[in-house]
Formats: sequence, C-alpha cells, structure tokens
Amino acid sequence: MSQSQQENAGERVYAELIDRLGEAQPQPRLGPVRRVVELLGDPQNSYPVILIAGTNGKTSTSRITESLLRSLGLRTGLFTSPHLERFNERIVIDGQPISDEALAFVWDDIAPYLALVDEELVAEGEPALTFFEAMTVLAYASFADAPVEVAVVEVGMGGEWDSTNIADPAVSVFTPIDLDHTERLGNTVAEIATTKSGIMRAGGDAVTAKQHPEVEAVLEAQAHALQIPLLREGVEFAIDHSVMGVGGQVVTLRGSSGTRYDSVMLPLYGEHQAQNAAVALAAVEAFTGKRVLAEEVLEEGYGQVTIPGRLQLVGATPPVYIDAAHNPHGARALVSAVKSFFAFDEVALVFGSLNDKDSVGVIAELSKISNTIFVTQSSSNRSRATDDLAQIVRLALPEAEIIPEDNLGDAIEQARGWAEQGESRGVIVAGSIVLIGEVMTFAREGGWSLL
Repeated sequence: MSQSQQENAGERVYAELIDRLGEAQPQPRLGPVRRVVELLGDPQNSYPVILIAGTNGKTSTSRITESLLRSLGLRTGLFTSPHLERFNERIVIDGQPISDEALAFVWDDIAPYLALVDEELVAEGEPALTFFEAMTVLAYASFADAPVEVAVVEVGMGGEWDSTNIADPAVSVFTPIDLDHTERLGNTVAEIATTKSGIMRAGGDAVTAKQHPEVEAVLEAQAHALQIPLLREGVEFAIDHSVMGVGGQVVTLRGSSGTRYDSVMLPLYGEHQAQNAAVALAAVEAFTGKRVLAEEVLEEGYGQVTIPGRLQLVGATPPVYIDAAHNPHGARALVSAVKSFFAFDEVALVFGSLNDKDSVGVIAELSKISNTIFVTQSSSNRSRATDDLAQIVRLALPEAEIIPEDNLGDAIEQARGWAEQGESRGVIVAGSIVLIGEVMTFAREGGWSLL
C-alpha cells in the first residue's frame, strides 16, 4: 500500500466513525459493546489493562503511566481521547500513534461485527453504536492485533457504563474528581464518584489522587465492598518535594512500595503534573506487585513523556503556550502552574469554549493571570459563538480588555502582535481541546511552531 493510500485509509476510517452518534451524546450502556467484542473473541482480555477515570488529569496520567511501563521494557498500548490533530493520536502502540495501514486493517476486520450489532440495536429501537463505542472496540482490537503486553486506557465519560469498562482492569486509577458533565453524571461530586467507581474490579488494585472527602468516602466504600486495596495519595504514596527545574520540575516521590524516589526530573509544569506523576508511579507499582522501580526506569519513563496540549510551548518569539483547560478545575491548575513556573509581566489569553462547558467558571479562573482576553471560536459545531462568548466574558469580567475575533488565526496573530510590544509578555491559548488542536496546526502552517 502506497503512502497516499495508507493516509487515505486512515481518513476513511475516521470518516466512517464520525458518521456515528458523537462523543457528546454517550449512551449509558455496556451491552452492545460487550456483544461486539464477544463476536470478536474478547480482544480486551488478551492483555492486562490499567483503566484511568477522573475529571481532570486523565490523559496526562495515562501518558505518564504508559511511558513508565514502556521504560520497564513492556510493549504498550495507550488509548486516550480526544485527539488534537490526527485521529491516530488516540490509539498508540509502543509509544507511536497507530499507522494508517494498521488502523484500516483492524477497522475492516471489525466493521462487519459492528454492522451486525448496529442492525440488532436498530431493530430493538435503540441507537446504533456510537462513535466512542465503535472506537473503543477499534482500540481494544488494535492492541490485540499489535500485540501489546499491557494497555493503558483512559475512560471516556463517567466509568460504570463507559464503553472502556468492558475490560477487567488489573489496576483502576482515579485522577481528581470534580463537577463536570453534571447533566449525565450527577449534580454532586459524590454522585459523580459513584459512577466513576464502577471501574473497580474484585481481584484488582485501585489507586487514587487526593480527592474531596465525599469522593474519597465513595471510593473507599467501593474498594471495601470488593475487598481490594485502595492506594491513596498522601497516605500510601505521596509527593514529598517539588522544585522548579529547567524545562519542568524536580520531584521527590514516595511510592506505594515505601520507596523514596529522590530528585527525579519531570519535564512538565505545575503541581498537578507532579500529582499525575505520583499517581502514575503508584499505578505502575501496583501493576508490578509493588515492585521498586529502578532509578534509570524513572529517569527514562518520566524523561521521555510528553503531554501535547498541556501547558505546551508551541511558539517561542513571542512565547505562545497552549493548554486544554476546559473546565474550572483544569483552569485552576493552569493558573497555579503559570504563577509558580513563569515570570511574565503580562499575559494575553486567547479563549474559546464549547456550548456545553462552564465558560463563566473557566474564565473566572483564567482572569487571575490575564486582563487582556482575545475571544474566539474553533471550527467545531459545538463551539460557542464569538459574540455570545464575548458577552459572557464581559459580564463576568467588566474590567478586562475584551477583543472578539471570529477567526482563530487572526485572534492568535493579534495576540502575538500584542505580546511582541512588551519585553516580558506571553500568550496562553485555552478553553477548548478542539481550539488547541487547531492552534497547533495553524502554528505549523504559519512557520512559527516549535512542535
């Protein structure tokens, strides 16, 4: 297959998937996905799985966990969502996005079984398999085809009824749980935690970041009911120390094995990334039976990790950072990282949001680092219109300078121009994952990307 044919094959797979019910409309069910994988011979059972749920930090924790496992010499699979630029980013085999050829091969293999279950669902008056349900099957089948020795899988939404939960995880991991998707998951953090706790399994292990007391109580109750250990940040494992370093931070961690890992370089910014690194370490220790990881394993595992779109430097002159913060908790972490790790005199914010997100809550947090806000929108049909978003921001921040610009490229260039007029100014783009992906592409096409 030629290079162009491979690329066309990858695009074909995505086009066929995107015709399905979208990710914003998940179906609270597991039966149809279980039916497909049973027809395929249960590929998700051919390797151990580490399943990661939470409100924020899922992707970062997943990527760090996968990197540590790969540094142990294991052949890994990684499933995250959403993608920033190319669909292949969601399914990673041994550190590399799945090739278009492999993607198309597995898709063509599973497509008849997806179609069969689609027909059964429609006949029963149910929606056909959604984008995310079909993609989950594609990921699990791709890992079996590779094959991998362990898969790290990020839960899509919730936990108990999320399609990724058809696997029986060896380790269930919980990043910080907060209010998000309340219309589907519940109006309190305890209700949301109850849904997410459904990924735990008898016979496995569970690991959690520090949580609200109500959340921790839910997770502890579920672990107790299943008679499995729950490793808690601040109790069984912890961040002992973190200081700013060149290109990131130097962390000292205490693992669940009781081992102290001193002065490890983590090329990521923010206390939240130190937390993600600690949770990932505990997850890997649990997976290996609380095995103490060698110093060189941590150096390689942390040193090679990258988190696209998470406080990532995309342009240098002037500095332009992108961050996928799209809810108040994520925005709070971004603000904390900027205040702790950067020394800009002034920051311009390029802000875009989706209709179903808490734009007021996000901008209230982000306003703590910027009083100059370029309001714009992505190409997503879920994107909040620029004029509507600008009005929301003005009402929330009457003292801020608000510059609305429908065209994302023009908004970025105006912000870069503003930054060039000062000696210590920077630009941060945040508010929507789709927005971040489009900025990465725009920077590359504009010739000023560092990526």
